[in-house]
Amino acid sequence: MLTKRIIAALDIKDGKVVKGVKFENIKQAGDPIELAKKYEKDGIDEIVFLDITASKEKRKIIKDLVEKISKELFIPFTVGGGLHTVEEMLEIIKSGADKVFINTAAVENPSLIKESSKIIGSSNVVVAIDAKKDITLNKYIVYTHGGSKRTTLDAIEWAKKCQELGAGELLVTSMDTDGVKKGYDLELIKNIAQCVEIPVIASGGAGNVKDFCDVFQVGADAALAASIFHYGTYTPYQLKTELKELGINVRL
Repeated sequence: MLTKRIIAALDIKDGKVVKGVKFENIKQAGDPIELAKKYEKDGIDEIVFLDITASKEKRKIIKDLVEKISKELFIPFTVGGGLHTVEEMLEIIKSGADKVFINTAAVENPSLIKESSKIIGSSNVVVAIDAKKDITLNKYIVYTHGGSKRTTLDAIEWAKKCQELGAGELLVTSMDTDGVKKGYDLELIKNIAQCVEIPVIASGGAGNVKDFCDVFQVGADAALAASIFHYGTYTPYQLKTELKELGINVRL
């Protein structure tokens, strides 16, 4: 049985780690370099670094910050936010990131997934999917630009398309559960995990150990969290120890 990964999210705004609820009410939560080092020491498997306003404000990621963080870490590190070209993605990899992820740019230019996977390797290209359920249509709709712009894309169909184009992994965030700490969106994660063969990272809603168990049981390969780590609910080691006791195969 494959090991399930626990990933910490570092959402960055103006050089500081922040956290919001349902992509709004953003509050500062600490220094990115210090938090990254702490989470690595505490046993996190990977870290995702996202400049949350890069796409919305059409800014590039602060390359210097990426370089500084990568020099401090030994665990895998994924970077995203405002990447629009293969050259920009390659620059981030060269700056020290293990993987890059794209969201807005992938939706606006799907061929970018194929082009980047050929040049930097499929396993290094993650497509992030921010989705929100439309009750009227009874389906999940993809959003871009930091969750501020609705598209016409069905999230499940888009996930399948991303795999076809060469994405090596999907980072799926439910905007309905993000930051609420009442559990992942199991319906969304299950539907996507069942229709793709590449790894699916679940994001949005982790509040306790059971939430992780539940999302792994519906098919997630990894689970990403922010609030429970930022605010001291669990250390990564505490979380993984409890998951291990419940029969989840995690790396201790």
